[in-house]
Amino acid sequence: MTAKNMQDIQDKHKSPGAGGAKVVQIQNFIDGKYVPAASGATFETINPATGVVHGLVAHGTADDIDAAASVANKAYEEGPWAHMAYSERAAVVARIGDLILKNREKLALAETTDTGKPISESFDGDIVRSAQNFHFFSQFASTFAEEAYSTAENERHVAVREPVGVCGLITPWNLPLYLATWKIAPALMMGNSIVLKPAEWTPYTASLLGEIVKEAGLPDGVYNVVNGFGAKEAGEALTRHPLVRSISFTGETSTGKAIMAAASGTLKKVSFELGGKGANIIFADADLAEAIPTALRAAFRNQGQICLAGSRLFVERAIYDQVVEKMVDLCKSIKVGDPTKSDTQMGALISVEHMEKVMSYLALGKKEGQLHCGGERLTELGAGNFLSPAIFTGLGIKSRFLQEEIFGPALPILPFDSEEEAIAMANDSPYGLSASIWTADINRVHRLSRKIKAGMIWVNTWFARDLRTPFGGQKSSGIGREGGRYSLEFFSEAKTISYKYKGQ
Repeated sequence: MTAKNMQDIQDKHKSPGAGGAKVVQIQNFIDGKYVPAASGATFETINPATGVVHGLVAHGTADDIDAAASVANKAYEEGPWAHMAYSERAAVVARIGDLILKNREKLALAETTDTGKPISESFDGDIVRSAQNFHFFSQFASTFAEEAYSTAENERHVAVREPVGVCGLITPWNLPLYLATWKIAPALMMGNSIVLKPAEWTPYTASLLGEIVKEAGLPDGVYNVVNGFGAKEAGEALTRHPLVRSISFTGETSTGKAIMAAASGTLKKVSFELGGKGANIIFADADLAEAIPTALRAAFRNQGQICLAGSRLFVERAIYDQVVEKMVDLCKSIKVGDPTKSDTQMGALISVEHMEKVMSYLALGKKEGQLHCGGERLTELGAGNFLSPAIFTGLGIKSRFLQEEIFGPALPILPFDSEEEAIAMANDSPYGLSASIWTADINRVHRLSRKIKAGMIWVNTWFARDLRTPFGGQKSSGIGREGGRYSLEFFSEAKTISYKYKGQ
């Protein structure tokens, strides 16, 4: 994407809350219509890069969740969606993907306005992947075959899959449309209806998706959105509602624990993708020309606000000084600035509250270790939540800096002397979502990939995905898996039908 066509996007789709543009009204989406909250209340959403209010959002509560769940349940019980053939549902789901690409510019600018991330990441990454989620599941679901077994006693046993019913989806603020569609697409393909509660900081694209699914031909009531907050409000009401039969959540671990407790009262199915503290391990025989810039990207993409971030870098001592020096040089060259500019590499953190949390970890790193670059608020960029990316050395493996999820642009680098030490350091974390191994030794790859406790292991790469494979973590990083048949299994119920017949 060039600077010129980025300017074209800005000219065609003025970002709300900037340059005098009006503040957008972001309502709930229930039964195929945009509606205010039952109470009439709203809350503000703020552009992280400007500090300016860009939206007034319907403040949904338990009443709105009840309305949406009732509509969704009626659509499931009485509507055509759950009873359509896979091919019919697939045609609608694929059209949703097509329309996301058709509206790519509008959605990308909305995502960047909501999140503060660079427009290049929204336009070239998040929105494209959101469309891909619909295209992938519209095709993959046809391969999700039923099982059938016959016995010598003239019995036939058939395992079938049926929709769960109403699915509650709670999605995070770091990759709003990307991770919402990762749940919406398989839930729809299995014939379910949906109540989505997007993160309160980033409601914009979930709202815009309402227009898209309606245009694609999705029946009213199948896709519903209630905006609002979590504990004791809309989010908690969704997890407790008796008509909601499953909860799929992506977010922080503490919230996942609270959701599990709330959902237990109605024995809902739950699937959680939670926090991460990914280990990035570079051995002396690695291709450093590839490993070093990728490690930098893994640490600082989306301002470090990615659960799959390589947020702990472990380097074999023989190349440790070399890697630190090169990482620091590259870190200093990262362009932090206006996220609507096509040459911006790092934008603003999601909120003032989150920025202050990250800054508290930066202060800890400065106290316990050595800061090599960054780690400061960039006030010269205005009122936005801008931090310069930071690299630290000299921190201990037991430091809170390495044990807790910072979710920001702060990278510690530690040396190691042996495979055993690298494995021990990688596993010395409450999290187990992902890890990267950089080496030319295939035998070492085999040994480490089996011993590191994480749901996903990358070898000489980072962020590589095949949507057919399981996605999720071990330990405090989650419960269950998403992707391919794992998503389709979660968003469906298995039923065995056994019957006896006469003859051959």
